[in-house]
Amino acid sequence: MADNKTKPTEVSVDDFLAAVEPADRRSDALALDRLFRKATGFTPRLWGPTIVGYGRYAYTYESGHSGESLAAGFSPRKAEHSLYVGAGDDDAAPLLAQLGKHKIGKSCLYIKRLSDIDPDVLEAMIRRSLAQLGQKWPVYAE
Repeated sequence: MADNKTKPTEVSVDDFLAAVEPADRRSDALALDRLFRKATGFTPRLWGPTIVGYGRYAYTYESGHSGESLAAGFSPRKAEHSLYVGAGDDDAAPLLAQLGKHKIGKSCLYIKRLSDIDPDVLEAMIRRSLAQLGQKWPVYAE
């Protein structure tokens, strides 16, 4: 079975966020960090080279594949921020309708700028995502 490629690292989240370019993307990343810390209650850890993760969970699928992943998080990518907050949740449609300008991928939301969305709605989505994840698998702080 293939091993997960994205794993927690020992790289400082603060150092990573301080190096995000350009400055407006860094400002958004720092604000997202504050929002995720507030919503999750978790101290972040860098997963792989670019994902700021909050909490973790261990999973085992019916196929027998198992592993660990971050419970919630974001990545300040060059073109847009990737937000890992339960994008596959079909019941989140009312929150998504209130969120603001975004795109949905297979496992994350994409936003260009934090100013494009309602941060209170994002906070509610993060809390909802963690609660739903916690119903299926235990979620742990780092």
